[in-house]
Amino acid sequence: CRIIKTAKQLGIKTISIYTPADAASLHVSQADVAIQLSGSNTTAYTDGDAIIKVAKENGADAIIPGYGFLSENADFARAVQKAGLAWCGPSAGAIEKFGVKHIARELAEQAGVPIVPGTKGLVETDDEAIKESERIGYPVMLKATGGGGGMGLVVCHGPQDVRQGFKTVRSRGETLFKNAGLFIERYIDEGHHIEVQVFGNGLGEAIHYGERECSIQRRNQKVIEECPSPFVEKHPNLRKKLCETAVNLAKLVNYGSAGTVEYIVDDRTAEFYFLEMNTRLQVEHGITELCYDVDLVELMLKQADAELAGSGGLPSQVIKSMQPAKPVGTAIEARVYSENPVRDYAPTPGLLQRVEWQQLEGSRVDTWVFTGSTITPNYDPLIAKVMNHAKTRSAAIKGLEMLLSRSVISGPPSNLEFLEAIMRDADF
Repeated sequence: CRIIKTAKQLGIKTISIYTPADAASLHVSQADVAIQLSGSNTTAYTDGDAIIKVAKENGADAIIPGYGFLSENADFARAVQKAGLAWCGPSAGAIEKFGVKHIARELAEQAGVPIVPGTKGLVETDDEAIKESERIGYPVMLKATGGGGGMGLVVCHGPQDVRQGFKTVRSRGETLFKNAGLFIERYIDEGHHIEVQVFGNGLGEAIHYGERECSIQRRNQKVIEECPSPFVEKHPNLRKKLCETAVNLAKLVNYGSAGTVEYIVDDRTAEFYFLEMNTRLQVEHGITELCYDVDLVELMLKQADAELAGSGGLPSQVIKSMQPAKPVGTAIEARVYSENPVRDYAPTPGLLQRVEWQQLEGSRVDTWVFTGSTITPNYDPLIAKVMNHAKTRSAAIKGLEMLLSRSVISGPPSNLEFLEAIMRDADF
């Protein structure tokens, strides 16, 4: 729905794909053409050949993946371009490099981005893992090199933790990401998760759209995001350093399209370290758009159009001219999930009997559901991103609390009240 909105504004016709499980979703009714995929509900969206076939048969010029499924699949990106279609995202090479975390660490180091003290490359045995952990110093974090979304991480405080964690991470890596490789980093137990939005033209030029605060999480997954970061606001020159290193990394690999460089920032010292680079549009991109008055999807489409036209990407002078000075106001996003916070955030599929979203000046709700929608167990239970933009942080918080408290979701349990509680919390 988010991508279709921008496409309509640009006069671009859209084709959506769907499975029987989400045939009633808004993206199906909002597109100019909607095609049901063959295959099961759980595998259809990862069948790259079938998706490309639909695109070709219906006269598409480009494929834009959004996030999830094949959005960071280098083989799919190559196949799209081989089929003569534009790929609205970074190059397959960039996806490949940053998709393997220990390789991404090496690239970050080359670009002058600080990295968390850790292993050089992968660790092959549990004995080696223990030896490296003792060299680095406890606590440490074992990380699946192919991991993402907060999965494939284990914190260890001693040798026994490492030995058990080694088996766990390798197993999860193989099962979830088809890659059993792992590496080790020092665990920063008091830190902020901060990311920088970048955009490159694939020709060596890149700009940034500031940072986002992503430290409010559950199960190592974001639930509240904020732009700009209040932590960064309190530390002079930190934004400049974060954004400059993110841009340097993007330039190093001739990055094209939208991307996000993620950091962990030590609460005690305000020193920052590279975590990963996401080679796609982030779920939380909307708050950056609100603070910087930019449409990142529009930029992605224009970049892909320039590549398809043979120019390689948007002209460097155009990219440079789009670099904003600073964010305007504060925007906060709350991710509304169909899940039960009192049962360890377990997903809660079912029929949404009533859905009503409150609207205020400065608010934005990105959603795919409406009254009568069914949340299936097949996909991520995210049902909406509720955002509020205001001149000050306190006004943004107050507005978002009002949006959440006045919105209605009847049916399966959701985290709506949990999000309201965060907005009311004095520490937040």
